[in-house]
Amino acid sequence: MEPTALDEIIRSRRTIKPPMMSDAPVAEEDLRAILENANWAPTHGLTQPWRFRVYRGDARHQLADDLANLYLTAVPVEEQKEGKADKLREMPKRAPVVILVCMERQKIEKIRELEEIEAVACAVQNMHLTATARGLGAFWSTPPFLYKPEMNAYLGLGEKDRCLGIFYLGYPAESDAWPKGRRQSIDDRVEFVDA
Repeated sequence: MEPTALDEIIRSRRTIKPPMMSDAPVAEEDLRAILENANWAPTHGLTQPWRFRVYRGDARHQLADDLANLYLTAVPVEEQKEGKADKLREMPKRAPVVILVCMERQKIEKIRELEEIEAVACAVQNMHLTATARGLGAFWSTPPFLYKPEMNAYLGLGEKDRCLGIFYLGYPAESDAWPKGRRQSIDDRVEFVDA
């Protein structure tokens, strides 16, 4: 593999939110590659804690309603943001594929929970990079109500498991819709310690 090809994929990765996506279906081979590459993320003790629930077609409409209702019931009224439930009711309908990203906690809990969460985050990064390489846009959304017991109950997750996000996936609506990126210099964030 040409090292600069990977550099280009990493540096081109962007958040493409559902309103920026077309309604074109995601090719099955692209979706399978995204999920398979997620499965190759680093995982301490080979626990492979990531779990994915993939919604397509009309299932997205039911998910949209369920997410909005979960928000309204799990979040105290005084903490609810105006329009948030409506947004949750629309976003899944705008992306051709919606993936709920979860972490299944190791039963014996030998590996620390934080490491399991980090492994799932690495899996999501693999998903983002694979999507980018295939011309797909993606958005990892992490609204706080996902961490509530009501979400675990909805998904049938164990008490120590977690839903860690909603991963929206689709082709950009316009070929030139890919945002430009920017980062501050890495030199401001690195300290070299040599012997």
